[in-house]
Amino acid sequence: MNDLTAHYPGRWWHKLADGRIQCDLCPRDCKLRDGQRGACFVRMREGEQVVLTTYGRSSGFCIDPIEKKPLNHFYPGSSVLSFGTAGCNLACKFCQNWDISKSRDMDRLMDQAGPEQIALAAQQAGCASVAFTYNDPVIFAEYAIDTALACRERGIHSVAVTSGYIHAEPRREFYAVMDAANVDLKAFTEDFYFKLTGAHLQPVLDTLVYLRHETKVWTEITTLLIPGHNDSTAEIEALCKWVYSELGPDVPLHFTAFHPDHKMLDVPPTPPATLSRARQIAIAQGLHYAYTGNVHDAEGGTTFCPGCGEVLIVRDWHRILTYRVTADGHCPQCNTRIAGRFGHYTSAFGPHRIPVRLQPNL
Repeated sequence: MNDLTAHYPGRWWHKLADGRIQCDLCPRDCKLRDGQRGACFVRMREGEQVVLTTYGRSSGFCIDPIEKKPLNHFYPGSSVLSFGTAGCNLACKFCQNWDISKSRDMDRLMDQAGPEQIALAAQQAGCASVAFTYNDPVIFAEYAIDTALACRERGIHSVAVTSGYIHAEPRREFYAVMDAANVDLKAFTEDFYFKLTGAHLQPVLDTLVYLRHETKVWTEITTLLIPGHNDSTAEIEALCKWVYSELGPDVPLHFTAFHPDHKMLDVPPTPPATLSRARQIAIAQGLHYAYTGNVHDAEGGTTFCPGCGEVLIVRDWHRILTYRVTADGHCPQCNTRIAGRFGHYTSAFGPHRIPVRLQPNL
């Protein structure tokens, strides 16, 4: 598509008997009359179709360490070209990127870039991956899919940072072109999801089970622990038991710190002790890889060998301090296979985010 300012024909919708069109991308099932936008704001009925209004338009591009996504077992130390658009299909009261994800101001979409242009920029910058992040790529799935296909042509991996709130058919098509995903499992109660995100828990669990058992997508999970809302020992135990029984012990689980934002400014930041407690619960439930995030915690960021307990990768926030995994993904001490995607490691990209501007198409 050459005109990136035009609305892109959307997929996954059908006409209803009453004349409305239902968007079938996510479980919100928005039913639209002409000119109406869905809950995500970026998918709109235009005549007799649903269109994506943000195809080719980004809120900005940055080069990040892969650990920032967070992905600790997907080519550690590598760099990733990250971008998002605007809008979101959840309504999280605690959103940490609300100025992007809840924006209805299209002027925030400052950069225009087509899929091939993004793939070329990643290759020229030496990035191993492109990440669809900052807001949920589910809502710009057509753009993300096309970009992932362009990246695949250049040997660049594609990473989805997502809440996993998507219907089965688009889920198959979306993840068929992804290499890795970090899924936000925001809590482990329906009450939390309904009251604080305006969504439901089960579709997210369905996405995680699908990713783990029906795809080759490398998957990690992030849970933002919010004091008084999803940080009880009982809920964390239940979450970890579910991950162990339904996904297995090798899916990395990140517990990250909340800071007051958006509509939850009255809730205090997450104490580091809460993250450490959650990590210990995960380990006690049999998970091999549990991490803390958004805090300086070398132990909580360290990858230990599940076979012999050897220290393999030491991290402080997004900085790698020690790296000892073999190129083929084994512990050098006992040769236990370390779950993930690994390669030849020389040095880490580093902890810093580097904003970049893509040149406009000629």
